[in-house]
This record gives sequence, C-alpha cells and structure tokens, in this order.
Amino acid sequence: MESTVRKAIFAGSFDPITNGHLDIIERAAKLFDELQIGVLYNPNKKGLFTFEERIDLIKVCTSHIKNIKIVSFDGLLVNYCEKHGIQTLVRGIRSGADVEYELQMAHMNKELNPNIETVILPTTTKYSYISSSLIKEVLHFDVNIENLVPKVIIDELKRKTNRGR
Repeated sequence: MESTVRKAIFAGSFDPITNGHLDIIERAAKLFDELQIGVLYNPNKKGLFTFEERIDLIKVCTSHIKNIKIVSFDGLLVNYCEKHGIQTLVRGIRSGADVEYELQMAHMNKELNPNIETVILPTTTKYSYISSSLIKEVLHFDVNIENLVPKVIIDELKRKTNRGR
C-alpha cells in the first residue's frame, strides 16, 4: 500500500500575523505531515506590512514548527492546491459570523474542486476576538497588545508606526 503525505494549507493575508493565527497554525501542524502557510499576494491591496515583510515575520513566528512551509500565491486557492498536491484547506473561526462565511467558502471550494476538503478549526477562546484589522485599529491608541501578537510583531508595528522611538 502506498503512503501519501498529508498536505494542508492555511491561507490568509496575515497583515500582521496574530496569536490567533499562530494558535491555528500550531494545532493544524499536528494534524498534517506538511502544513503550508499561504500568503495571498494581491498587488491591488495595500497592507500595513509589505508582502515580503509578512512572509519574513511569519517565518520568524513559526520557526519552532518543523513541518511548515511558507508559500505565496495569487488566484484561486483551490487551483494552487491542485497544482501542488494539497488535499486540505485549513480555516480558523472565531465566532458564529465566521462560521457562516467559512461554510460558504467551503461549499464554493468543494464545487470548484471536489477533491479538496476544508477543515475548520475554532480558535482557542482567549484569541476568539483577535483579528489583524482590529490590531491595526487599536494600535493608534497606544494600548498594550502583548497578549494578542508575538513580540516581534509588536516591535515591527512600533517601527512601522514610529511609536516606541
């Protein structure tokens, strides 16, 4: 019997990566032989961090996880998966609102490629309210976000916004 490497991808913009993202990445990495972190490249979307900075920050924040690979893609995620032999999409949810959206996406992806499954992981409760957008919003008010993002992200956010100098 032939053994197959179980590959999955957790995709997003990660602008910036948060402790909620890391929670999903660490847990998903235990479920698959290879977990790719897919950073969506969208030249029309201006983020706080450049595309290259996001990839570098993800590498630093996930260096302790041995079976992950950071990749970039544009276009449809299911097309990327088919091209690279990835069988599973990993998605994280924080709330009921996320469930509805992620179910719609899972059904659409299944319609586009019936060979790819979606695994939805609920984030750990203590991270259930964290989003990259919310981090960027509260950043303007000099609040303590050390429980929300890795330290390296705090340092880079301060550098980006000229705070802490």
